[in-house]
Amino acid sequence: MIEVQIQAGRAILPGNLHLRQGTGALVLFAHGSGSSRHSPRNQLVARTLNDAGLATLLFDLLTPDEEAIDMQTRELRFNIHLLAERLVHATKWARQQPETRDLRIGYFGSSTGGAAALVAAVDIPQDVDAVVSRGGRPDLADEALPKVQAPTLLIVGADDDIVIELNEQARDRMRCEVKLEIIPGATHLFEEPGTLEKVAQLASAWFVNHIGGSSAGR
Repeated sequence: MIEVQIQAGRAILPGNLHLRQGTGALVLFAHGSGSSRHSPRNQLVARTLNDAGLATLLFDLLTPDEEAIDMQTRELRFNIHLLAERLVHATKWARQQPETRDLRIGYFGSSTGGAAALVAAVDIPQDVDAVVSRGGRPDLADEALPKVQAPTLLIVGADDDIVIELNEQARDRMRCEVKLEIIPGATHLFEEPGTLEKVAQLASAWFVNHIGGSSAGR
């Protein structure tokens, strides 16, 4: 694992880059409400992707000062434009690094990060080849939904009723390859035994099928 610093306009965003020898693909993580690169859920998913031969980049979408503001107001976590902009900056950063510039790119978004991933995929369609959303709010991508070109997998817990409905509505507005997977017995955060592992397996298969992994990880 390599600790990195990503320049995003005036902001500096810390990140953790995990490379895999011989990989052809990199997955960037867009975390959700009140989370960070240290999210244990995203780290579990990232390890599964690494095992499948995919490189991963987990990074903070907000600076420490912005996090402090968001903890009080909860407004920045719903600023999809800002979060998508930060994801675009991270993607462009990856395109400038010798180790990652030639890799195909996928996004893994959770909660509001799911919407940010879809908006960013519309902003730089030439750079994004697949998207996975976990317990996401793709509905918040709004007008970007019909413009998404990257194959998209939406994963929702079966006991997360409102979010299921929001994902169904978003899916119906999308014109790209899109699939909705509902995990039995899972609530919004997939805290039930085995449910997050199922998410990781589905995400891994989606990314390997659409952007590839490496022979070492298969």
